[in-house]
Amino acid sequence: MNFSDKIYIAGHKGMVGSAMHRKLVKEGYSNIVTRTSAELDLTNQQAVAEFFATAKPEYVFLAAAKVGGIVANNIYRADFIYQNLMIESNIIHQSYLHGVKKLMFFGSSCIYPKLAPQPLKEEYLLTGLLEATNEPYAIAKIAGIKLCESYRDQYGSNFISVMPTNLYGYGDNYHPEHSHVMPALIRRLHEAKVNHAPFIEAWGTGKPLREFLFVDDLADACYLLMQQYDDKLFVNVGCGEDISIKDLIYLIKDVVGYEGEIRFDASKPDGTPRKLMDASILLHLGWKPAIGLKEGIALAYADFLNGAYRSV
Repeated sequence: MNFSDKIYIAGHKGMVGSAMHRKLVKEGYSNIVTRTSAELDLTNQQAVAEFFATAKPEYVFLAAAKVGGIVANNIYRADFIYQNLMIESNIIHQSYLHGVKKLMFFGSSCIYPKLAPQPLKEEYLLTGLLEATNEPYAIAKIAGIKLCESYRDQYGSNFISVMPTNLYGYGDNYHPEHSHVMPALIRRLHEAKVNHAPFIEAWGTGKPLREFLFVDDLADACYLLMQQYDDKLFVNVGCGEDISIKDLIYLIKDVVGYEGEIRFDASKPDGTPRKLMDASILLHLGWKPAIGLKEGIALAYADFLNGAYRSV
């Protein structure tokens, strides 16, 4: 990418898209095209076609998606598969038709089989059954990877895919029912602190292991990949370290300053036992995350207090 190139960030208001926008601005890019969901419905094929014909972007970051946590994924199954399939199909196809030089598609670590060996390597895709609670969303994301691969195979399009681990940070979603584990816990522990609750109940046993990456570290990695990576194989983006949900809760408890008890409800589902990414491809390019977990939680909590909390 050159500084004069026109770059379209699909989903620039979301956590990933806004981090990508911050990174590009920081690096000196100014010819950045964005549209809010009110301005452009990405599930509308004709609207997306007209946008590409008019805007003519040269590079595309496809960060737009319908996202949510374990509860939302399980309840709104049709919404998650339909909307994500439509968004990625429309943008990838129009990028091909209009000669986009390079496109980056953002997937999710939930694409891997529930019981895949750890750490998760790119080659494990489609080698086993998916986690049932988020299967529709995972299938949509797998379809996005295969779209990029297929347009590369048939047309030579330089479309690449990245699979981030669990993300958190600036602009996260703190909805009490539709958020991911990190923001959900930040909100719950904050409210327990404010309300002087003697205890909170957490879903599951606390034993599952999860890896977390601050979203600005993801943007840094993806900027590097957009500059240096042109291969067909999608790329895992993670830090290479994980933590149990139980330890995570106590870490957030410490950052938030909640002094009550944590109780685990083992009757609720744990989800996938472990999801640790093998980020060898990325690490071999010389990238490493800059923000540690406790530091990142403190930054996320400050962002939550500065406005995110009041918006939900």
